[in-house]
Amino acid sequence: MKLILASKSVTRQNMLRATGLDFEAFPADLDEDSIKKEQLKTEASPQDIARILACEKALLIANKFPDALVIGSDQILQYEDKIMDKAANIEEAREKLTILRGKTHNLISAVTVVKNDEILWQDVQSAFLTMHDFNDQFLEAYIEEAGEALTRSVGAYELESIGAQLFESIEGDYFTILGMPLLPLLTYLRQEQGIGL
Repeated sequence: MKLILASKSVTRQNMLRATGLDFEAFPADLDEDSIKKEQLKTEASPQDIARILACEKALLIANKFPDALVIGSDQILQYEDKIMDKAANIEEAREKLTILRGKTHNLISAVTVVKNDEILWQDVQSAFLTMHDFNDQFLEAYIEEAGEALTRSVGAYELESIGAQLFESIEGDYFTILGMPLLPLLTYLRQEQGIGL
């Protein structure tokens, strides 16, 4: 059965590729901001918003590929009672990192599997990350080194690279932090779909 990842995320693609799965990747062109705003009006939880976004991505791509298994995934960053979006530029990234330094934030990652218009399975996982209380000199050095990670990821960091320097402690699954609950997904694909080792 054809397996599709509804994502342009290089990190998610690399995660799946490293497991040996045979899949194709197609980005889901979704107006995520509108969906988030609508869900926030209904007082949906960050977990619900992540799950809904993952489902909407998968359903959008599943529409184009009948009978394929489509994986959708999304990640939300929650700090206190706020949801933070990706920084649009370096200034926004600097502002976000200034707010988060010395504090703990929550990364919520959701994954779903869809076939045609049916949601077959979904999972949501959380991880808690505490940043060092770094000074401005450290922050500027990080910004100079981080490059595209500042605007490519929701937290303005990539844990698998220089972003690890920001953190004092982490509680949670590594793959969830990278943006997709990989282990539950692999278990589902293996046990329910016969895909994988």
